Amino acid sequence: MTSKPRITIRYCTQCNWLLRSAWMAQELLSTFGADLGEVALVPGTGGIFEIQVDGESIWERKRDGGFPEAKVLKQRVRDIVWPERDLGHSDGHHRAPASDEHSEELKGGAETTPASDEQSEELKGGPFNE
Repeated sequence: MTSKPRITIRYCTQCNWLLRSAWMAQELLSTFGADLGEVALVPGTGGIFEIQVDGESIWERKRDGGFPEAKVLKQRVRDIVWPERDLGHSDGHHRAPASDEHSEELKGGAETTPASDEQSEELKGGPFNE
């Protein structure tokens, strides 16, 4: 039996990155669940923020220029541990679509029309645009 992957998130306590680290751990656990052996938060100092899968660095804040988006983090974990795994919406347009007859049916869906100026203005006032 192969062991399940261990993910470590090393974060800077001086920079108050605990919540960011915990959120990323939650995202990984929500996506990969019981397929993961462990997701560990490892406190550090000096601006450290690094994510490793079984000891292999997949993200380092200084090297990679900031913090990863959840989507990118999930893709990097998947690419190392389960390269053939589909992440659904997190993959967006990066994965090749299935070539069965059901996917052909989905391609022929209803056409959409752009929103009118009035509808666009109405949408701009939503809670996410403030």
